[in-house]
Amino acid sequence: MDKVAVIDIGTNTFHLLIVDVSGAEREIIHKEKIAVKLGEGGISVGKITDAAQERALQTLSHFKNKIDSEKVDRIFASATSAMRNASNGKDIIRKIDQVCGIKVKIISGIEEAQFIQKGVKKAIKIGSKPTLVMDIGGGSVEFILCNEKEIFWLESFEIGAQRLLDKFHKHDPISKEDIENLYQYLEKELSPLTAQLEEWQPHSLIGSSGTFDTLVDMAYAKKTENKPDDVAFTLSLDDFQLLFDEIIHKERAERLAIPGMIEMRVDMIVVAICLIQFILRNNDFNAIQVSTYALKEGILEAIVQEEIIV
Repeated sequence: MDKVAVIDIGTNTFHLLIVDVSGAEREIIHKEKIAVKLGEGGISVGKITDAAQERALQTLSHFKNKIDSEKVDRIFASATSAMRNASNGKDIIRKIDQVCGIKVKIISGIEEAQFIQKGVKKAIKIGSKPTLVMDIGGGSVEFILCNEKEIFWLESFEIGAQRLLDKFHKHDPISKEDIENLYQYLEKELSPLTAQLEEWQPHSLIGSSGTFDTLVDMAYAKKTENKPDDVAFTLSLDDFQLLFDEIIHKERAERLAIPGMIEMRVDMIVVAICLIQFILRNNDFNAIQVSTYALKEGILEAIVQEEIIV
């Protein structure tokens, strides 16, 4: 048996996954996520604030205590958009090592996209036809065009939900003008993706984790159905449209009262669903599949397959 801990230091959320690995078997020992909001107040100027740094150190000290108590054999900690673009990112990485005893690797956007695709493949059988995988982070958004066997194209765009929130969510509820400005921005920023969608014309969209998880929770709550304990779900386009129409017309307190909504998602979900709507408007998709697996599960798979040596 080999105990492996994967830490995902995201722009909004920090994740800890501790797994017992034995051959092809995986047993989850511990799974935890904490809304650290690393990018809050500083991401738009390329800096991590002192307050965010303090929250990060507290959370990672807590994670390290858990890792030590579980007698973990190997640890891999990765940091994404907020850390890789912050002028003080490398200083904070050094401080994490000194204070928490955790060595952190800043991964590129392309590496992030590759790991996300690897994680999604563990949750969903992608099939032989071109599929678009989409992961909305706080700092960056990853798109992967692939099928079960190969990746045709992938890219990471620094247009994550915290960045879009800072830039475009000027009114609450968000105004039509805010949304229009956001769509114009996305049209420009995502022109490389638009070209790829025209070429490959995928009809299947897979959303990984985060916002997509919350949308699934809300869809089940709306139907007053118990959500099964599974790693993959389907969100119909009609269900998405109902949630979109509800969310964009509510202010923060009203959004928080929607069954299935969680506090860590309530601010960024507005721009995140606008981003999803933009993608749906620009291509003919049949439905949205949702993978609860994402970056950390992909990293775990790369560790197990010895593509990452820890």
